Amino acid sequence: MTAEELERVSIPGKVTELIRGRLVVREPPSALHGLVAARLIARLVAFVEPRGLGLLLAASGFKIESSPDTVRAPDAAFIAPGRLPGVPERGYAPLAPDLLAEILSPNDHPAEVLAKVAGWLEAGTRLAWVIDPRRRLARVYRADGTRTDLGEDDDLNGEDVLPGFSCSLRDLFRTS
Repeated sequence: MTAEELERVSIPGKVTELIRGRLVVREPPSALHGLVAARLIARLVAFVEPRGLGLLLAASGFKIESSPDTVRAPDAAFIAPGRLPGVPERGYAPLAPDLLAEILSPNDHPAEVLAKVAGWLEAGTRLAWVIDPRRRLARVYRADGTRTDLGEDDDLNGEDVLPGFSCSLRDLFRTS
């Protein structure tokens, strides 16, 4: 399947991605996943928008490989100014975001998550946050191959991709 064919796929109540030309269908994320994603996106918007630092996209597809096509959709993505001249009205952004966040769901398999992160980094993502609300931790992956593990008492920060951004994991994991 191609990215263009994926645009025409509609499976009610399911989430789809394309991995090396193969359609992957998943269950929609949990409520906890949505809560953490919404809180993170709100904090990113509050930091990025007033400063005009770039573009933020939520749950949007990115075409990160061609022939065969791979289209992935992180929960949150940041693109530095000038890298995407305009947001396409149809289709997928033809690049990897500079920074992205993946919020884990209970059914996510560790090997698949690692493969997904490796694909993002290989495609050009500079900083990837993998946030696990159930275990109340996060892993930070960088383009240079380094990884940092964070607990709920730590903060996510934008490092050199989004300097000055910081967000408390404890605050993201609150369920009230």
